[in-house]
Amino acid sequence: NQIVSCEALLRWNSKEMGKIAPDIFIPLAEESGLIIEIGEWVLNEAMSVLNYWHSLGFNHLGMSVNVSALQLLRSKLATQIGLLIQKFNLPAYCIELEITESMVLSHHSQPLSNLWGLKDLGVTLSLDDFGTGYSSLSYLKQLPIDTLKIDKSFICEIGPNTNDNTFVKTIIVLGHSLGMTVFAEGVEFEGHMDELKKLGCDEIQGYFLAKPMIASECLAFIIQHEEQNEFLRNSNQLDSDDNIKRV
Repeated sequence: NQIVSCEALLRWNSKEMGKIAPDIFIPLAEESGLIIEIGEWVLNEAMSVLNYWHSLGFNHLGMSVNVSALQLLRSKLATQIGLLIQKFNLPAYCIELEITESMVLSHHSQPLSNLWGLKDLGVTLSLDDFGTGYSSLSYLKQLPIDTLKIDKSFICEIGPNTNDNTFVKTIIVLGHSLGMTVFAEGVEFEGHMDELKKLGCDEIQGYFLAKPMIASECLAFIIQHEEQNEFLRNSNQLDSDDNIKRV
């Protein structure tokens, strides 16, 4: 029941064309090469926001950012992120970079060596959309991955006595056996969260918690959540003290 991190999501509101979905403009940006410049801007913005949140006392929060294949293939990515971490005075482990399994496996050794360069910085590395690609367990052991993110297509169908539970449970056991944190995307109902708790999942993300929002709204949401948790903690402490006195 703790907010531990947020994910930086890219949205485009064009004056000429209105709102343009990421699944439309991201492939075009990758094809044209503009994704490199866009990715650099996103990393800078995300760390700037996290620096501000930390300055307000929310030092426990992390920020995850999706990295494209072109960014990962660039050997300078680790240097760039290292400079941003210094610029914004952030603990490296608070920065989580999300990659997909197909991104790594389709380019062979180059992304793997760059991943180790990023790992040496101390940032957290996450394998996104796990279960949708051509996963190789032997290759998975070679990756310096900290977190497995189970794709939302498997989460939306979980519930009492469903086959998806078995698959999700298998991923959770696999991830834990490799010393990884296991993360579920696409949690939209309380029932999803309850089942994931039973299955031993570590962290969740989805519309059940909150929908995408701009940074200022997200900060207000975090503050409200922290205040509610503090109130509950104090209430529980009062109940505990009262019980001790009665005994």
